[in-house]
Amino acid sequence: MDRAPQTVEHRMVRNGDIDIAVYEHGNRSGETILLLHGWPDSHRLWDGVTPLLADRFHVVTVDNRGHGRSSNPRAVRDFRITELAADYLAVIDAVSPDEPVHVMAHDWGSVAMWEAVCDNAVQHRIASFTSVSGPSATHLTRWAADRLSRPTPKNLGLVAAQALSLAYMLYFRLPWLPRALFAATMNETRWRESLARAERIDPDAVFLGPTFEHDVGSGLRIYRANMPGAMNVADRFTRVPVQTIVGSRDPAVRRSGYADTLNWAPAAWHRTVEGGHWLPFSHPEMLATAATELIDLASGQPPARGLKRAEMGRRRKPFEDHLVVITGAGSGIGRATALAFARDGAEVVVSDTDAIVVKETAALIAECGGIAHAYCVDVADEDVVAAHAAQVAAVHGVPDVLINNAGVGQAGRFLDTPPADFRRVLDVNLYGVINGCRAFGPMMARRGLGGHIVNLSSMAAYTPQQGLSAYSTSKSAVFMFSDCLRAELASVGIGVSTICPGVVHTNIVRNSVVSGLSREKAAKKVAAVDRAYRLRRYGADKVAERIINAVKEKRPVVPVTPEARIQYRLTRIAPGLARLAARTSLLG
Repeated sequence: MDRAPQTVEHRMVRNGDIDIAVYEHGNRSGETILLLHGWPDSHRLWDGVTPLLADRFHVVTVDNRGHGRSSNPRAVRDFRITELAADYLAVIDAVSPDEPVHVMAHDWGSVAMWEAVCDNAVQHRIASFTSVSGPSATHLTRWAADRLSRPTPKNLGLVAAQALSLAYMLYFRLPWLPRALFAATMNETRWRESLARAERIDPDAVFLGPTFEHDVGSGLRIYRANMPGAMNVADRFTRVPVQTIVGSRDPAVRRSGYADTLNWAPAAWHRTVEGGHWLPFSHPEMLATAATELIDLASGQPPARGLKRAEMGRRRKPFEDHLVVITGAGSGIGRATALAFARDGAEVVVSDTDAIVVKETAALIAECGGIAHAYCVDVADEDVVAAHAAQVAAVHGVPDVLINNAGVGQAGRFLDTPPADFRRVLDVNLYGVINGCRAFGPMMARRGLGGHIVNLSSMAAYTPQQGLSAYSTSKSAVFMFSDCLRAELASVGIGVSTICPGVVHTNIVRNSVVSGLSREKAAKKVAAVDRAYRLRRYGADKVAERIINAVKEKRPVVPVTPEARIQYRLTRIAPGLARLAARTSLLG
């Protein structure tokens, strides 16, 4: 489905004997951001991004020469990137004669824009540059030459990989065969469907113009005009703030080719996102956010957390400039995990049903020089969690890591457990995790920068025991839910770790409900188990360390204690033995 942004004004801008089709959207009094496309797209490439910018910015899109409504010169040499850059500068002068503009460009539009960004005579007309899936030809050539001058196996492998990724350009350089093949085999519907499969998106998110089938053949001349030998290979520097963005699955542009950006641009940021080559189709919200963050910085505002994390050449702690949300952080594993992330540089949002203890956690983090924000949240209440997530996003931003830790303990034989007690365990231990993932997961996915979710399960998830039916059921459900969620979120770069502590001493034991016993006998039972757990001497700090490592290493399942690891392997090898051993009642 094609849909164009509303309130679009169209005009033509002249550059010599070339007419460039220009489309102006949004807030005419706002700062100007110019969006540029590559092959075989038109200005319609940006239809998913433009609405996200139009309320604040004067958004300008163009059709490259040979595309859309713009002039279609006959000579191959007219498609050199220097000629495209001249078109872009003519557009900049026409739409913003008095102020520099911000630019976001994709593919060949980005390659050509690098020419202007690195031109001392005109770079003052560019306030910031967000380059998407299109490196500077000069910089990439110099990057390869530098590695070939130091021919280690790694360097040779990097250059070979990039060369293979660009090998298709040799075929596209042929004078008539590629165009004829595209004409015979590719139409708008097939291209949209093939891109949707490659980018793992809905075909409705692929926006093509009415001249697409013409543009495919016409635009191929850019490959013949700009092969090695036709490009400028002299040193090219820029003072413009530059942000490079590339997809981890981009078949043509590899992230390694951006390693030397600081050699050419002292103010540089880089983001690698889980995606392919056509990020304007697959990640419109991420691109709009990334461009806005760089514009804000160029306008004198403090850098956003995401931009600080993307800054090249800056040494930082493992989770510096990350936002981590942790439930059940008033004590135990939640508190220890919050302190551990804070020590590693994270800004932490902690919550608990007890406002006093969660504020104590935040105070402990502040005493260590960290940043923490305390909230009172009942994770069993879906509406409360949804409101909490909305508030966190509005005040602190979208989290990079979500730790669904809140939980309650319960023991007692199933026939002695009242339905309300069983349901309460599921509401907190299972639905608390589901509610957190449902509230925070979509915003993490839409952002397009990946992230990580940690769900606290238990050794009890795979260890059948008498007297733990409610608790084990809730934790086993969390285990399988996490497996399913991990598979679903992999495509957007969000990892999911399932943490399975064993015998760990926390206050969950002391606060556990025991069904089927008198108050006195239940208290004695809880005290005995708590004493046994304390003597085990495996504290919450060790679990927090394993959680930190799970996020760093993107580990899927983490049995924590030695007995949890042994039982996990035993259950996989001989599940019948675990069922046979289910003789005693344990809290774990």
